[in-house]
Amino acid sequence: MSSSASFLNMASVGDFLSTSIPATKVEITFGRTEVIDNTLNPDFVRKFILDYFFEERQNLRFDLYDVDSKSANLSKHDFLGQAFCTMGEVVGSLGGRLEKPLVGIPGKKCGTIIVKAEELSNCRESVMMQFCGNKLDKKDFFGKSDPFLVFYRSNEDGTFTICHKTEVVKNTLNPVWQAFKIPVRALCNGDYDRTIKVEVYDWDRDGSHDFIGEFTTSYRELSRGQSQFNVYEVSVTLLSFLVDTEVTFLDYIKGGHPLCTGNPAQPTSLHYMSPYQLNAYGMALKAVGEIIQDYDSDKMFPALGFGAKLPPDGRVSHEFALNGNPQNPYCNGIDGVMEAYYQSLRSVQLYGPTNFSPVINHVARYAASVKDGSQYFVLLIITDGVISDMAQTKEAIVNASCLPMSIIIVGVGPAEFDAMVELDGDEVRISSRGRYAERDIVQFVPFRDYVDRTGNHILSMARLAKDVLAEVPDQFLSYMKTRGIKPAPAPPPYSPPAQPLQTQI
Repeated sequence: MSSSASFLNMASVGDFLSTSIPATKVEITFGRTEVIDNTLNPDFVRKFILDYFFEERQNLRFDLYDVDSKSANLSKHDFLGQAFCTMGEVVGSLGGRLEKPLVGIPGKKCGTIIVKAEELSNCRESVMMQFCGNKLDKKDFFGKSDPFLVFYRSNEDGTFTICHKTEVVKNTLNPVWQAFKIPVRALCNGDYDRTIKVEVYDWDRDGSHDFIGEFTTSYRELSRGQSQFNVYEVSVTLLSFLVDTEVTFLDYIKGGHPLCTGNPAQPTSLHYMSPYQLNAYGMALKAVGEIIQDYDSDKMFPALGFGAKLPPDGRVSHEFALNGNPQNPYCNGIDGVMEAYYQSLRSVQLYGPTNFSPVINHVARYAASVKDGSQYFVLLIITDGVISDMAQTKEAIVNASCLPMSIIIVGVGPAEFDAMVELDGDEVRISSRGRYAERDIVQFVPFRDYVDRTGNHILSMARLAKDVLAEVPDQFLSYMKTRGIKPAPAPPPYSPPAQPLQTQI
């Protein structure tokens, strides 16, 4: 027997190409690693650069092969096993390191694969710069000039794209512009030697600004410190240049800050249990839950219902455990939540009114006990839009806005959702008794906007999940930053075990 010469093939597997192109089981191959000879414990060097979207389910597949020839055809090599996961599973694992068993050969243990993800640093750097001008050209007949700067990033085809404008400094030939902050990717797309063009204008009220002059530079030149640029009438000096690495959502996830998810489902007549497909509540619950569960470390979710009469005495409850166990309402994974949800429909009697505040306050009590940022709670409410305790709900949201939690509301059915739009607070910050919410923590979407007329429920749910989860990372970051909570340090990098000497027999 001889040890393997192995390589890894990586692909993205999904049920759609994008949210605008329906398809079935589309696969995009990202590439292959290098071949590592004579080892059963390969440590591949080649990296794959992928775009990451928190709000989307990004399915990945890894295939391992033993090289048998120089052919590029995978069927010419021995298949050693494969692993499936989502991008969320990888980045949601502690330290961004996920370990999965290889499968695919019946009756055989295929070994283990370790996948590690890290964020590209040039996507995270921002730079704070300040400039001043000296003896600029006088353009105004009755005064001096009103100068401002315009920054352009050069493109691959030689064109330029505007990326920043300074404020106008009135009536001076020696302006000092305010310091401004700009992401490095916006300034030079992470290429430190790419040309940056700066134009100087004299502002005019009618928009016909007078051109004073221009100069070119680069990120690398600017980073060397104070520089003076003299081109024709232009004399501009860089006063300060400070690089800052932005803390991102992934820094917290990588450092072990889990997202904890609660899933209350409101029983109404829209809960029809079809033997052929999920109802609207089930589809919304599964679409959002399957993505966000990747970021919950223990995958145990408290699932609550409201608006029903409970057995055996028929008492009305607005805060009951879907699994029937009030002492332990936790369900195992999103599949466990779905099972508890459908089971509860068989045992409870649907009954109004609809009160949101008990469930919001329930999750808020958990969030209030861990304000140190070690946990962040995401509450998913699925509703038909009717709400009986609007004033109490607004107060509950205002109170919860200072806690580590977000609220997602999915509206199902044909009702008008004016009350839900008000709770969303995108246009007018929600308030209660004269107090305004500290942060915007509510995101609302109507389910009917995502029903695909062709019947492609997979595509519909992907669109729904993308929009409903889009605001969570920024809401998460706003809490951490306003509280001055830094990401926990990531675990030390993984070091593969020392390989024993191998011989060929």
